[in-house]
Formats: sequence, C-alpha cells, structure tokens
Amino acid sequence: MTLSNVKIGESVKLVSIRGGAQIRRRLADLGLNTGMTVQVINGIVDGPLILSVKDSRLAIGRGMAEKIVVERV
Repeated sequence: MTLSNVKIGESVKLVSIRGGAQIRRRLADLGLNTGMTVQVINGIVDGPLILSVKDSRLAIGRGMAEKIVVERV
C-alpha cells in the first residue's frame, strides 16, 4: 500500500520508495528513509499529508506520497 492510502491517525513503516535518485534524495533531505515509522496526522483529499516524523511534523504532496510504499505497524 502507498502512503497516500493511509488513514488519519494510523502509524506505518516505510518499506520502499518507487522512483529515481532525485525523489529518494529529496525524501532523505526531509528526513524520510526506509525502515522508519511515521504517523499520518492530517490529510485533506486533494491536499498534502501531514506526517509526524520523530519529534517533527512534515507536509508532503499526494504525488510524492504515492511513491512511498508502507506497511501497517
């Protein structure tokens, strides 16, 4: 399942990133790496997803979230 399909309040583990080096580098710069756990805080249908990552909040677009494969924790 992809990150864009996760319900609000759910925690998931990042399994893989489907995409090239540029998106992998961008996500790593934001602090998102495979193996880590994140929680979806908020997400409007057409808007960005707000994630809780460690002690921070992070917003990513739906297009980018579609490329992140996750599994429920």
